[in-house]
Amino acid sequence: MIRLTSAVLTLALAALLPTAQALAQAKPAVQPVRIGMIGPFTGPSSDFGTPMLRGVQLAVEEINAVGGYLGRPLELVIRDDEGKPDVGLARSKELMGEGVIATIGFCNTGVALKSIEVFQDAKSPLIVPCSTGSPITAKYPGPESYIFRTSARDAIQAPFVVDDLVKRGWTRVAIFADSTGYGEAGLKDVQQALAAKGIKAVHVARFGLGVKDLTEELKAARAAGANVVFSYTVGPENATIALGRRALQWDVPQVGAWPLSFPFFINGAKQAADDALMAQTFIAEPSNERRAAFLSAYARKYKEPMGVPMAAAQAYDTAYLLTYALFSIRNGQFSGPAVKAALENIPRVYYGVVATYEKPFSIDDKDAVTQNMLVMGKVKAGRVTFAYPEDARRNLFVQRKK
Repeated sequence: MIRLTSAVLTLALAALLPTAQALAQAKPAVQPVRIGMIGPFTGPSSDFGTPMLRGVQLAVEEINAVGGYLGRPLELVIRDDEGKPDVGLARSKELMGEGVIATIGFCNTGVALKSIEVFQDAKSPLIVPCSTGSPITAKYPGPESYIFRTSARDAIQAPFVVDDLVKRGWTRVAIFADSTGYGEAGLKDVQQALAAKGIKAVHVARFGLGVKDLTEELKAARAAGANVVFSYTVGPENATIALGRRALQWDVPQVGAWPLSFPFFINGAKQAADDALMAQTFIAEPSNERRAAFLSAYARKYKEPMGVPMAAAQAYDTAYLLTYALFSIRNGQFSGPAVKAALENIPRVYYGVVATYEKPFSIDDKDAVTQNMLVMGKVKAGRVTFAYPEDARRNLFVQRKK
């Protein structure tokens, strides 16, 4: 049953142009369609860079199996940004010299913000499947922007989590945010979301990456009367916060954006990670046929856990969305403006793993994910599951953009 379901995804793509396979058989080897791929595939951020890469590779393998683009295979040109802004900038410039027609990538907001000007100036579309910092798609006016995104920006994650806090009565909030571009943007989004509810954080802690002890800041937050810790950092510092709370025997919940679903947190904090809550677009449970097929295909290909399922699923959908856009360019002339316009006017609905994408982008809106696509995840016994039974039920039906 799952194998049949997995075939549905690729057969839907083949249906876009029924002649694709016939043309592939009729012609000899042709020039591939080159797509850039950039992210942290080594270093501390590889825990979500690797699933992102694998999600794209899985989709490309499926797409090529049904003929690619009019018989032309898709070819990934991969660059490792190591999670470092300066390296990301250099690798982005390299990609612009490799003849790529578009690029998928970036996990770290600070790395992305350092590099997006390269793509914008080159008029070469960039689709971001992981980085969530709100400024990424806000830097350029919509009609001019070549920067697209398929991850949930922090400007919708923060209000989503704050709404949950208010519902639970956790309104004395301590914010712990790192000093990276991600932490800086996330802090502003959380403060704005709290302000919209008439709430001000009782304590704000800032720290650099790599910090090993936040005991004094945790004590200060406890003294301020905080009844919840909202953490905004992408690495093992989330675990430092959880372990610090446990050492102080300070039994308050820890909530945050999607990095609380990362191995750095769950494996690093162990039992102290239990019951942490975070925004999610995708939870690795076979709640419908599309997700069951994706999970099965990923497991068969890589034979190990995803690590960060959201990164893999969002990247997988991104590769398909780009391909759907390319099929509206009938002459194979993939200029930057042509690919940009194609992404802004994807003609067919893509029934994806994370969402059902009907016109995910427009000339004015470069973010594909809206708040209705989010669910609240919860760490339980070393994995992320649904925080609420109603979210699990709602997840049976893949959401569309609002």
